[in-house]
Amino acid sequence: MKYVALGRRGLRVSRLCFGTLTIGPLQRDFGIDHASALLKSAYDLGVTFFDTAEIYGTYPHLKAAFEKQDDVVIATKCYAYDEATARESLEKARRGLGRDVIDIMMLHEQESAHTLRGHSQALEYFAKQRQAGVIRALGVSTHYVAGAAAAAKHEAIDVIHPIFNKRGIGIVDGTAEDMADAMKQAGKQGKGVFAMKPLAGGHMCRDAKNALAFVTDCEWVDCVAVGMQREQEVAYNAAFFSGRRDLPDVRCSRHRLIIHDWCTKCGRCVQACQQGALKMGEEGIEIDQDRCVFCGYCGAACPDFAIKVI
Repeated sequence: MKYVALGRRGLRVSRLCFGTLTIGPLQRDFGIDHASALLKSAYDLGVTFFDTAEIYGTYPHLKAAFEKQDDVVIATKCYAYDEATARESLEKARRGLGRDVIDIMMLHEQESAHTLRGHSQALEYFAKQRQAGVIRALGVSTHYVAGAAAAAKHEAIDVIHPIFNKRGIGIVDGTAEDMADAMKQAGKQGKGVFAMKPLAGGHMCRDAKNALAFVTDCEWVDCVAVGMQREQEVAYNAAFFSGRRDLPDVRCSRHRLIIHDWCTKCGRCVQACQQGALKMGEEGIEIDQDRCVFCGYCGAACPDFAIKVI
């Protein structure tokens, strides 16, 4: 496994980051024993970097696997917007992960400089906690080129977690080239960059080797978060990120979004979807599977648990 410095806060991580959205209740909903075993198998192959979020519901899985593992770096995300919500999210992360110090605390789904200004109180609180040693690094996640570009210029931000893949799937306001330019500016400012969705939520599974190579070969990407659900995927990705490019292709998990028949058509999922993959039709919610990046955030917004990534 190859390891890199992520930003300038002393974080050293594996180039492969295990994205835990796929094993949580928004997607496959693995039990804690099953999930923690899969996470530990990745660690045994050299993976020391794991990504989660308050919304993912995978804090218990990570706690069961790594509560006493000091060399594991965990990044988490939240939707805090002021001091009170930031304090609440930080304490949830500390309790949920069983850690006194959170390695990377990120604001989730930041869109632009305007969004960052709207969350300035949360950023200020997290920055104070970083100074106090409760947080090691502060970051943002984004599906927007404008969000990545704004974060690159923001003095308080150490780490940027942008969506990035060969076809630009999921980038709301630009192309893969546009996002690469924003990441370049971030790198020049000393920010750590770890990309998400290199396989575009499964859309590029049939070309996984080339898709992963495109992202990992980008000069401005330090490491890459990949969602995994099977031992075979873990083994393949660990070998790939250790420098193996001669591997036979492995069948990766393909996703789809489903809406159960008890959907009440409230439309909250439509409002939650940044990709424009959902719309209200005459017969109910309509899904454009080609636009969906299978993030599962629509499912989190559904009050009736009627929509899910499988």
